[in-house]
Amino acid sequence: MTIDPLVITPDTDPPRLDGRGPAQPPPTSSGRARRWLVLYPRAIPLVIFLALAAITALSVFAIESNARDRERAQMREYAQGVAAALDRSGSGFTSYLRAGAALFASVEQVSPETFDSFVRALKLNTEYSGAEGIGWIPVLEARDLPAFLAQTRAGQPAFPDIFPAPASSTGRVAPVAMFAPVTPLNRRALGYDMYSDPARAAAMAEAELTLRPAASGRIFLMQETSATAPAFAIYMPVFRMGQPGERRLAGFVYTPFRAREFLDAAIDRQGQGRFGVRLYDGEVSTGHLLVAHSISDAAKDTVEQEVTIADRQLMLVIESGNVQVLSPLSMVTLTFGLALASLLMLLARLLTQQAFEDQARLAFFEEQHSIRNSLTRELNHRVKNTLANVLSILSLTRRRASGLDDFADSLEGRIRALSATHDLLTVTDWGTTPIRAVIEAELQHFRSALDDTILLDGPELELAPNDALSFGLAVHELATNAAKYGALSVPGGQVTIRWQRGEEHGAEAAWAEVEWQETGGPPVASQRRRGFGTELIERVVAHELRQPVTLDFAPSGVRCVLRVPVRRPADFRIREKEADRRGKV
Repeated sequence: MTIDPLVITPDTDPPRLDGRGPAQPPPTSSGRARRWLVLYPRAIPLVIFLALAAITALSVFAIESNARDRERAQMREYAQGVAAALDRSGSGFTSYLRAGAALFASVEQVSPETFDSFVRALKLNTEYSGAEGIGWIPVLEARDLPAFLAQTRAGQPAFPDIFPAPASSTGRVAPVAMFAPVTPLNRRALGYDMYSDPARAAAMAEAELTLRPAASGRIFLMQETSATAPAFAIYMPVFRMGQPGERRLAGFVYTPFRAREFLDAAIDRQGQGRFGVRLYDGEVSTGHLLVAHSISDAAKDTVEQEVTIADRQLMLVIESGNVQVLSPLSMVTLTFGLALASLLMLLARLLTQQAFEDQARLAFFEEQHSIRNSLTRELNHRVKNTLANVLSILSLTRRRASGLDDFADSLEGRIRALSATHDLLTVTDWGTTPIRAVIEAELQHFRSALDDTILLDGPELELAPNDALSFGLAVHELATNAAKYGALSVPGGQVTIRWQRGEEHGAEAAWAEVEWQETGGPPVASQRRRGFGTELIERVVAHELRQPVTLDFAPSGVRCVLRVPVRRPADFRIREKEADRRGKV
């Protein structure tokens, strides 16, 4: 009978986690999604978070862009409103100046009574316009100043000298002769020569040339004790007819404006806290700044608006004082978006972990199914081997038994030998079994009674399960023969069992060479009947181990040399390998 070594082949190949296993049906969309979750457990949640964060950032950018556009629209609207208010103030006083010019051109001389009547008729209200009032400036030749002063002081005894004093007796002089409303501060302007200031002189020359009101550049009023408050003035020329077809410049009607009060009168009070306002004379630069209502050192955004006052271009600059990093709506959107992204990332991470665990669990269950099939095939194979051994033992025992009792005793002993080795293999979970443990299991009954007569010597070697069964059966037969007829049957007899590892040079095959030597027993007869034990060892055991067996019945004692294969654990340690794979899963 031939009992093949155990080779376990699973019924079906277990699936592999890397997806390269046996052919499987095409995956569905949900299956592909789960596969992505399993393959990239950390990348997928991160991609989801980054995608939502990018969408949130784009939303915040759109909100901020709309907010900036809306704010710029409000700034432009505010700038246009302030510019319109400035234009209305300037146009109103320009109308007053035109009316005054028409009146003063119609009289031979502007007297204090005529000037006062004109001012009363206008009903000036300078509180909300920024204007200081209206004045009259006659244009004289320098040589006529003494006569002018004498005539003026006749009606105004406190009229001051002309200042600054003319440098020569030639040229024109334009002193302030009258100014309303009359206040102690405004009286300081009386007698001031307008031609002494280049900015004022330039505006008067332009008005004389264009015959229209003209505004001056950046000036400082003579009413001020210190030149710290920028101002400007509007001049309207007054012409009188002299010789036929000849016009003669009689003087100017003018209005000075304090830049700050002029701008304050035009600012919309509702927007004063939101926007800063700067007013420049012409180009936007520090030297042309008339007045500034800034609400921050570094403006976030600015809008420029041109304003024309009496043919002079002023530049109105509106600046935003909103220094918020993000608008409230942007902050809410950003907070909600990041919170949602974090939540979905956490959810995706949980789903990824669940998918990975489900995949691992499914692989574990399928592997368990494969292991169960393998163990079933292993069990069937080993049961068949055991039954084959029992049948062989039964057949040989029956042929050699002298009677029923002899048959029963011999069969029982050999079945017990198989059982002892089988118990030993069960303890080791049918893994490798030390050769010493197999020998001690078979000789335990003899060593308990004859401990000193059995000597064991050899290195630690491990045997495969089937090899251990066959080797144990051989040891049992040798021990039984020694107990009946050999060294163990008489006092003073001794059995020595030695083993060592043998290996073919340059090959992977290895074996344990076991030597059984009996000494001190009865002499072995040269003529003897061939018993069952001999046939069992030479035929069954040698065939199962696939190694030669040497039996020498020397007169001094039986000597037996067996070779037991030392196999690689991968050939039979199925359960341990499968347990390791389960631990990895």
